[in-house]
Amino acid sequence: MITLRKALSSVLAASLLFSTFALTGCHGKTVRNEFIVPEEFDTSRQFEITFWAKNDTNVNQTRIYNQAIEDFEALYPNIHVNIRPYTDYNKIYNDVITNIATNTTPNVCITYPDHIATYISGDNTVVPLDNLFTDERYGLGGSEVRFESPTVDQIVPEFLDECMINGVHYCMPYMRSTEALYINKTYVEALGYEIPDIVTWDFVWEVSNAAMARNADGTFVVNGQEVMIPCIYKSSDNMMITMLRQLNAGYSDEYGNIGIFNDTTTSLLYTVADEVAQGAFSTFTVSGYPGNFLNAGQCIFGIDSTAGATWMGSDAPLSDIHENDVVEFETVVRPVPQFDPENPQMISQGPSVCVFNKEDPQEVLASWLFAQYLLTNEVQIAYSGTEGYVPVTTMAQESEEYQAYLNDPTQYDVKIAVTNMFLENIDNTFVTPVFNGSTSLRNAAAQLINSTVKSVRRRETIDEAYFENLYAEVTALYRLDQLSASKNSRAELGPMPLESKVLLATLGVVWIGIGAYFSVNLVKKRKKT
Repeated sequence: MITLRKALSSVLAASLLFSTFALTGCHGKTVRNEFIVPEEFDTSRQFEITFWAKNDTNVNQTRIYNQAIEDFEALYPNIHVNIRPYTDYNKIYNDVITNIATNTTPNVCITYPDHIATYISGDNTVVPLDNLFTDERYGLGGSEVRFESPTVDQIVPEFLDECMINGVHYCMPYMRSTEALYINKTYVEALGYEIPDIVTWDFVWEVSNAAMARNADGTFVVNGQEVMIPCIYKSSDNMMITMLRQLNAGYSDEYGNIGIFNDTTTSLLYTVADEVAQGAFSTFTVSGYPGNFLNAGQCIFGIDSTAGATWMGSDAPLSDIHENDVVEFETVVRPVPQFDPENPQMISQGPSVCVFNKEDPQEVLASWLFAQYLLTNEVQIAYSGTEGYVPVTTMAQESEEYQAYLNDPTQYDVKIAVTNMFLENIDNTFVTPVFNGSTSLRNAAAQLINSTVKSVRRRETIDEAYFENLYAEVTALYRLDQLSASKNSRAELGPMPLESKVLLATLGVVWIGIGAYFSVNLVKKRKKT
């Protein structure tokens, strides 16, 4: 006969088991948070894995990927890697979303944490990497890994933190960059200014407005040309996000609460509108790539990723304009413009690598080994050398080979300058919260800037009514009011999920039963006494 003690133990065990699944969810969604690593990798089997990678139309990056695959396959002859190159992260994102529906995702993918937050909204799509990170045999720096991979401690902590979603690492950093202010020093000095170590937004606007002076024939005094847009920002979303961060204003939190529609945002957009009206500012989306204008002497402040350094400057090796259109000038690099030069803040960004789940754990392990190979010094140093990226491991950053690269006089000086600037400012970087919907919020941030720029150029009235309509349109366009988390407060997470209700009810029954059990025992003892 089953005793009350045994019955209570069974109920308690069941409730704890249930809580393991119910509490791993986020607002009603259950999330698998571990991968069981096979005890041995089966080298007797052949594995064919797919790798979706992105390059910036840079043939050197493609060569590095191909060399990495060749070297990896030499170490693991039973793993064959098929690469599918892309030139746009959004195309990778869209293809992954499409393939999730048909269970045909790649094995390894270069992507962004914002995108992964959407991928994991499906069932068990992306492999949680925490167990793989620390596995003694096949983890980072593992004893059975056939190459020198970094340990977890050798991945730059700030970069690794970017890869955590809901307390779980779903990817590894692959390369990191920030944004830089590329400046035509020649023109700035011709206008009578000296460039400070930390450039403020006030300085940018003052110099930009001074550059609007024209000659009698309508050409601009500073360059003698008919075209001059003094300041062009490549990434409109980063512009809005960074400005809000620098001013300690709302954007969003880790729960997906939307805070971007605030008074500071409106004030910033008014400033953008004023500068556009004077001809001093535009964006990549509206006018074109800042590097092209900079190299042609038609822009003074070009703000772009450090990964774009090889496109910026008179001697840029990857310049997109005809050599006859290039104007000679001295290029200097600074952190992005700041509101508080005593507390500089700049965004940390860059591609990460994730592993997609498959039915066969051995296939997942084969994919993980290749993903891990992308963090070796051979790949990290070679890839970072193609542009202004920074390796994500201290093992690579501190190596003799990388230090030699940073001091190599044959390297493009602007690329080395932005790399050193980033290395010196890693502690000043920040990342945006990642959640299912954070990609939409990023797009919304860009839309606010670009719509304002376009409206001014169309001579529309910019006033409170304009921004009220703009915020409503952007909210609807990117469905910000439909994100799983509330827009305003964590306290507004909505009705409690059914799983949580059942859990609380179960625990309540357990504790009532425990109380009844001890009460019955107490009565029995008193009767015996």
